[in-house]
Amino acid sequence: MGRSSATPTEPAEPAANSAAQVLERCDVLATHTAANDGIERSYLTPEHARTNWTVGEWMAEAGLIPWQDAAGNQRGTYAGQTADAPVLLLGSHLDTVPGAGRYDGILGTLMAIAVVGRLAARGERLPFAIDVLGFADEEGTRFGRTLLGSCAVAGTWDESWWGLRDVQGVTLRDAFVAFGLDPARVGEAALDPRDVVGYLEAHIEQGPLLQDADKALGVVSGIMGARRFELTMVGEAGHAGGVPYGRRRDALLGAAEVAVAVEALARDAGAVGTVGRMQAYPGAQNVIPGRAEFSLDLRAETDALRDRVWLDIEEKALKSAAERRLDFLVDEKHQAKATVVGARLAAAVEAGIRTTGDDAPLTLLSKAGHDAMAIADLCDYAMLFIRCKDGISHHKDEDVRADDVALALDAFEAAVLEARKRHGLTGAH
Repeated sequence: MGRSSATPTEPAEPAANSAAQVLERCDVLATHTAANDGIERSYLTPEHARTNWTVGEWMAEAGLIPWQDAAGNQRGTYAGQTADAPVLLLGSHLDTVPGAGRYDGILGTLMAIAVVGRLAARGERLPFAIDVLGFADEEGTRFGRTLLGSCAVAGTWDESWWGLRDVQGVTLRDAFVAFGLDPARVGEAALDPRDVVGYLEAHIEQGPLLQDADKALGVVSGIMGARRFELTMVGEAGHAGGVPYGRRRDALLGAAEVAVAVEALARDAGAVGTVGRMQAYPGAQNVIPGRAEFSLDLRAETDALRDRVWLDIEEKALKSAAERRLDFLVDEKHQAKATVVGARLAAAVEAGIRTTGDDAPLTLLSKAGHDAMAIADLCDYAMLFIRCKDGISHHKDEDVRADDVALALDAFEAAVLEARKRHGLTGAH
């Protein structure tokens, strides 16, 4: 048989509100980046603006009314059965760390839009309205303070943040104005807790436990509390050959002793500690470091455990400093309390997972931070985790399976519908 002379057909467009469409849109948003190697999309930048515009168009297609709030979060509203209906929040974040993959945060936001699109396609209105939120600054990449977008929605914005600066010296206040936002109106992003049913977030796991258990989905039990520090050892620079060991005040060795101790102290206590950055000064090969700056990220299931481990680390640092005749300086940059999911919402998520055929959903404690931590100050929350290949996250090799995303969409939709029953909202408000 000879080759057909017919013109090849174009690939079919992904079905609306399907896993294929969600993943295709993740690919589109990956092009809104300030970097060529991995994705970089930070707060109040041109990439942020383009992403909000694009996501707003997709919200409109799904039947939501899109709008950007006073903090730069991209939001979309789907009305409930009555004008005074309470609101269920769905969403995740749209910003990234440098060198990021395309699913952390983004997948959950686009899944939320797709779920509302399914409701709208059926003409279905619920006894609560739905607000989909694409949070603008979960990662804190630009100004060093995480959860800015979700804190604004929760009503916990701190006026002291206006003085935060990025690496170019631009203040948060000036960046707001340049983006077209009014700093005086940031409070308008906040919701009244009396009007909110709760918050549901879908997110990649950022760990390997679902993969190890051969499960696509899991329900979150809570989020670890976190503290972040910038730590400094100060000694005295000197000639690498000329200063005898007994007279050295080597700041880098003092910092290194603390870094090694962080792993041991955190692991033994059941916490998680990470020194992610260390820099020695003046930084020459033939000069003893007179100053060493390093970071500490400390997380635990409870705030009490986290704080106890910090005291152990601090004690070790002061001991090392004293032995080496160094000064130890501490600058705490961030603190987030440990949170526990709302029982009714978590039960709705678990019920949603069961509709996909998993009769024994895996329950997971999130060791990573999420916007849900900030929203917990506003209302109850629950989270659906999606299997992520090898647990890789915050990296360009982040990957998910299309069939897992399809299951996640079905489960997330079922969770939204189940939330109606779990909150006793079976009819008009």
